[in-house]
Amino acid sequence: MRTRLLPLLIVLMASVLLALGFPLAVSVAAAEQQRVVIDRIDDTARFAALAQFITERTRGYDERRRTLQTELETYNSVYGIRAGVFYRDDSAMAKAPDTWRLPVEGEGRAAFKEALLGRRSHDPPQVWPWQDGRVVVASPVVRDGDVIAVVVIDSPTGQMRGDTIRGWLLIAAGEAVAMLVAVGAAIRLTGWVLLPVKTLDAAAHDIASGRMRSRVAASGGPPELRRLARSFNEMADNVEDVLEQQRAFVADASHQLRNPLAALLLRIELLALELPEGNEEIASVRTEGRRLGQVLDDLLDLALAEHAESDLRLTDIGALTAERVASWRPVAEEKGVRLRAEGTPAVTAWADPIALSSALDAIIDNALKFTPADEEVRVTVASGSQDVTVVVADGGPGLTDQELERVGDRFWRSSQHQNIQGSGLGLSISQALLAAGGGSLSYARKEPYGLSVTVSVPRHDPKG
Repeated sequence: MRTRLLPLLIVLMASVLLALGFPLAVSVAAAEQQRVVIDRIDDTARFAALAQFITERTRGYDERRRTLQTELETYNSVYGIRAGVFYRDDSAMAKAPDTWRLPVEGEGRAAFKEALLGRRSHDPPQVWPWQDGRVVVASPVVRDGDVIAVVVIDSPTGQMRGDTIRGWLLIAAGEAVAMLVAVGAAIRLTGWVLLPVKTLDAAAHDIASGRMRSRVAASGGPPELRRLARSFNEMADNVEDVLEQQRAFVADASHQLRNPLAALLLRIELLALELPEGNEEIASVRTEGRRLGQVLDDLLDLALAEHAESDLRLTDIGALTAERVASWRPVAEEKGVRLRAEGTPAVTAWADPIALSSALDAIIDNALKFTPADEEVRVTVASGSQDVTVVVADGGPGLTDQELERVGDRFWRSSQHQNIQGSGLGLSISQALLAAGGGSLSYARKEPYGLSVTVSVPRHDPKG
């Protein structure tokens, strides 16, 4: 969730910063140009004051005209700005440089025409840093209420554009710093908001894996998530109480039924003494009694398996599997079934050795039970990046897709296996034993026939 929430917050904050940065950048560029325009207007006013008293089109030496020309040339040499005073017919009263001519069109001509109307030129179009534009400003020269000439200043914009870029760089630096601060704040904010969710997820995973005592510390995050954590703890307490009552009931019932069943079987044996030897009904009753006793034993084992804490340790899965295969080989030979072990001889994983041994015993027992003579049961140990698997593949009739969905359910047995001894609890007990240590069981069909049962145990400590 953090990988989805954090980019969303970063994008929103970046959008806000950009929405503020663009108008600020435009404002900086406009302010720089406005400063230049005001400075040039002041210069035009000064030159207009000098030109105001020059006798119109006098010939020969004119001190005022010479002073104006000198000022314009000095201005051009110092600042590199073209400036001139032009009569209404475009002829020059004075100008610098001497080769400069009033443009016949464009911004310079527009400013000149506007000044002829007695108005100073308005702000010229904005010149952006990537444009090689110029700023043209014009002011009228007025004498006796009439516009006799126009002062035109045509200045380059290199320095102005450089100042604008420097201002933009400062804005970009400020935006970058603000973005870094915003990202840091977003990381802290998402961590604060999602910490209870992460803790809830870990606790829910622990409970789903069988560690029912896992709880959430409802001390961090927003109030709503703290309330959710408290509700989760109450729910977990209630679920644990219900499961504990269920386990206690199964354990007590299976334990309490053993004594009446034992007494019943004893009475059956006494009754059998009064009946002829080999009576079929008595034999059938004995078989059902023993089967009921096995069911009670399995129920008690299941209750204990669901209640017991797993003793996880780093275990050599290859060696433990080889040991269990060797223990069951005499049974396989007696049935005429080939029991083979293959795969990785030495690989370690985290498991409860007793629980894993019990689960492998139940799975191999089932495989031998349903595999006919001259067929093979293969036990394969394989190592992956996250877990170690033990695959037990038998040569029996296998299961259909519908039966595969139910295999491992308590008391469930396939209709084609009803006559084979068993209670239908062996795989359920194995699943409970493995789940307590972070392991699992899975089932699949083996081609062309048979059933494949996979035991998975983690390579890394699930409690770490």
